Amino acid sequence: MKRCLQSVLSQIDRIVYVDSGSSDGSVEYVESIGVDVVRLDMRIPFSAGRARNEGFQLLNKKNNKLKYIQFIDGDCEICEGWLSFAYTYLESNESCAVVSGRRKERFPEDSIYNTLCDIEWNTPIGEAKACGGDFMIRKDAFQQVDGFNPEVLASEEPEMCYRLRKKSWSIYRLHHPMTLHDAAMLRFSQWWKRYVRMGHSCGHMVSLSLSAYDGKSYFVKLYTSVWFWALIFPFFVLIMALSVNINILLLTIAYLVQFIRISLHMYKQIGDAKIAIIYSFFNIIGKWPQLQGQLLFLKRRLFGQAYTIVEYS
Repeated sequence: MKRCLQSVLSQIDRIVYVDSGSSDGSVEYVESIGVDVVRLDMRIPFSAGRARNEGFQLLNKKNNKLKYIQFIDGDCEICEGWLSFAYTYLESNESCAVVSGRRKERFPEDSIYNTLCDIEWNTPIGEAKACGGDFMIRKDAFQQVDGFNPEVLASEEPEMCYRLRKKSWSIYRLHHPMTLHDAAMLRFSQWWKRYVRMGHSCGHMVSLSLSAYDGKSYFVKLYTSVWFWALIFPFFVLIMALSVNINILLLTIAYLVQFIRISLHMYKQIGDAKIAIIYSFFNIIGKWPQLQGQLLFLKRRLFGQAYTIVEYS
């Protein structure tokens, strides 16, 4: 968090830090360097979307003439030149609501899980459907869609971007370093829980898009892919093997073909065969923790249980 704040102190007119009940002296440090603090009421269910909305409200109250807001996660730091680069683009493209750049992992070599995160952050340049946690947004666009949905526990940025695109705003990924991120993901259990969280989020996004929007959210494709590869196809092959003696080899071949397809696609992108193979392996086995997360969401929805964040730190 300190590194994050130090990276923007001299570059931004006003900074707001949102605290979710920390006990490590963060608030005292932030106040000591003259940064405004929002202390969240932790009696209200927490979500990053609610935190960011409350941060924006204080920011707008302090300076209602602001035009753009840079959101950044506390485990990131702004790269030199990003703020002016993003500002210039938004000034020149009035139909664009959100710009993001290249988020990179600070220590991708520390674990394969950090490396996988670094690959995930490297999204295509150009017009996009969504952004990640770090981005600059036009204030008018943010207010037009009422900011983040506070009920969304994860993937709050893609959900907001979906509503922005419905209002004819564009989202753009620029070719410029934006932030350094420290995933600090060193254990398989952390990776698994992160994918459970992704699955839960995907289930929630599909539920929202089908009930409140138009069912065209790109989360629908991810949702159905998880169900097909993690449950429907294996179950179908198993039943067929038991009933008509179809060899279980069919299941192995199907996953092998998928593995090769993803590996080749990633190799074309990154040019590293070893990393492409590892990425493909984790992409395939990641369907099962995502299915676990989707089932968790369905359980909570059916039984009226509160949606709580799946932590993976």
